[in-house]
Amino acid sequence: MTPQEPTTAKPMLVLVSTDAAVRDRFVEGTESLAVLVPCQSADEAFDVMARQPAAVVLLDGQQSSIAPWQFAERLRAEHPGVDLALLAGDEYGDEEEDLREGWLAGVVPRNSAKRTLRAAVRRLIQSHIQSRENEALQGSVRVLEQCRRLMSCLEPGRVYSVALDIVLELLNRNQAIAVFQRESVPMSDAVVFRGLGESESQRLRELFLEEKPFSGQPSEQIEVVDSGAYLAVLRDAGIVVERLLVIPLKGQRSEAGMLWLLEGGVPFDDAEIAQANTVASYAVTALMNCERYHHAKERAFIDDVTEVYNARYLLATTENEIRRAERYETPLSVLFLDLDRFKLVNDEHGHLIGSQILRNLSQVLIQCVRDVDTLARYGGDEFTILLVDTDHTEAMSVAERIRRTVEEHVFEAGRSGSLRLTVSIGVGTYPEHGLDRTSLLDVSDKAMYRSKSMGRNQICSANELTI
Repeated sequence: MTPQEPTTAKPMLVLVSTDAAVRDRFVEGTESLAVLVPCQSADEAFDVMARQPAAVVLLDGQQSSIAPWQFAERLRAEHPGVDLALLAGDEYGDEEEDLREGWLAGVVPRNSAKRTLRAAVRRLIQSHIQSRENEALQGSVRVLEQCRRLMSCLEPGRVYSVALDIVLELLNRNQAIAVFQRESVPMSDAVVFRGLGESESQRLRELFLEEKPFSGQPSEQIEVVDSGAYLAVLRDAGIVVERLLVIPLKGQRSEAGMLWLLEGGVPFDDAEIAQANTVASYAVTALMNCERYHHAKERAFIDDVTEVYNARYLLATTENEIRRAERYETPLSVLFLDLDRFKLVNDEHGHLIGSQILRNLSQVLIQCVRDVDTLARYGGDEFTILLVDTDHTEAMSVAERIRRTVEEHVFEAGRSGSLRLTVSIGVGTYPEHGLDRTSLLDVSDKAMYRSKSMGRNQICSANELTI
């Protein structure tokens, strides 16, 4: 038994003619090619097309209740994807000539034999299919060209914003929101609005970033929602919308967010959802690229031995934190730490044990500070800690806690057993001890050296340098 070829649905053709004989002959002559719906008037034809999409309309130019050019204008306005063909005799007037040159997909001989009729209709169907395929291909090319903009984004927040603009343009929509959460992005940057009023945007920003009306991961697939928490949030902000197109975007690591497109009275169709899905796939790739870029960039700021930040990162971060402290009028303190007599450890136990102890010390220091603080290996056995929003008195307390913790900690030294070590610490604070990066780090470093000169395992405040 031979396998059957898959069946393809026949296209629907609409015939408009007041001549019953013409209608009957075309129904009989095209039944093997298409589903032909005969109509006596233009209104009847448009009622049919409102219920079911058609491929081609065959308009009888001689037996019609409407002028061909009027029908063509209405068809183009209401059903731009439907082709129009004219039934005509061997000779046709100037009006039909104008239509043929501008709007007609073809002309079918009105009184032709069935074989000729079928051949003409077959060409119309093939032309319609090819035209739709070309339009789909052009649409795909347009989407791909737009999505190329995403590939140049290196910041995740930029990916969400650009993807939002692309989807709005492709789907010819006006209102949308991007919602995304990242630890490394300030919360004020976690929502992007398009086409919303200032009061609506402000209320939504409060809801998303402060009140957090919902939590959890969005769905894995694009979906049109007509109820639930998303719409409730919008309505709470005074935005009336029946449906949302929700487009989830998720990177490979920590990136995750959503694009919300507001329906605006025009339902989302399958073609629009397919375009949005294509944009989403490129946006996800762009997010992954951003993650890889930032991971590589971050690795350039990581010390190979201790796995904490290096001096290069410290210098850049200190500059940024001083600017932030200046803007918000908050204190910033710096601790400079140095292991006491660490050279003896390397000399007696070797550099491998020395490196192991530095890694162990880094973990001890991490446990002594907050996540918002910055720990960096400044060089050799020197470490620096930036304590944000921390005044000098509090910084001295943190320094004492670190000094005591290190003094009590037992460091493993391989076959040599274990070691006890101490640290000397210098403490400086912005703005009283320095107004810029260089002066603040320098005064903290000098305070650390003074603590060493005082007998090691000591803490020295920058206030003492004037003594």
